[in-house]
Parts: sequence; C-alpha cells; structure tokens
Amino acid sequence: MRLMTTNNRMNEGLRAVALLEALKGALVLLAGFGLLALLHRDAEAMAEALVERFHLNPAHRYPKIFLALADKITDRHLWLLAAGAAAYALMRFIEAFGLWRARAWAEWFGILSGCLYIPLEIYGLLNRFSLAKLIMLVVNLGIVAFLARVRWITEAEGTEL
Repeated sequence: MRLMTTNNRMNEGLRAVALLEALKGALVLLAGFGLLALLHRDAEAMAEALVERFHLNPAHRYPKIFLALADKITDRHLWLLAAGAAAYALMRFIEAFGLWRARAWAEWFGILSGCLYIPLEIYGLLNRFSLAKLIMLVVNLGIVAFLARVRWITEAEGTEL
C-alpha cells in the first residue's frame, strides 16, 4: 500500500515537472515566433517604441543595451535566434513527454539539464540579488532534488513507475 502511494505521488510530481517544462518550451517558442515577426522591419524603431511605452529611460543601462542590440540586429540574426528558440523548445517538449510517461531517460535528462543552470543561477544571484532569481534557483534545486529522489527510489526498487 505504501509503495503504491509513493509511486502515485512520484507520478504526480513527474507530471507537474513535465507541465512546467512544456510551459517553458511553449514560452520560448512564442518568443521565437515573436522574433520572426520582426523580420524585414525596423527593429530599432520597434525597440524605441517599447522603451517609450514602458516609460523606461533610454540612457539607463538595460534600455541602452536593448536599443544598441536592436540597432545591430539583422534578419539573419533573427532567424538564428528563432531557430535556437525552436531547438530549445523541442528539447523541453521531448523532456516533458518523457517525464509525463515516467521515463528514466527523461528523469536523467532533467537532472543533468537542471544542474547545468545552477551555477549560472548562483552567479546571477551573487552578482545582483533579486527575489525572482532566488525563486528560480530554489525551484530549480527542488526539481533537481525531486528527480534525483525519483531515480534513487526507482533504481533501488528495480522498478519503473
């Protein structure tokens, strides 16, 4: 009885992580389509309009970087960024499918990909603290720990969910 309850909880957790990964993939895919919408348009004028719309000071650091990038971006860059977004989204969708189906390869993939982000998240947090960065780090650590626990339990029992 206890084993069945543990397996059900792990399955529910895996499905929750799968939904989160699918959501990340969908958001990045939408961003990629947004980049393609800039093809053959004046990206600098659009960036200036965005900065103005959100009442940002164009002389400040981040709006200034944003405007400088928009000035230099070409259609080729947009295609490359959109292709990168599509590849990342595909990777997230494949991981989500595997986690939804409780596949060991997807759990390992989730552990490894989550661990790759941890040093970057810690660096970003130490470089400039923000609550959002802290939340992202904690969520990522929680997901990695959960997936590692799932792998530990299923390998110890010699069964898959």
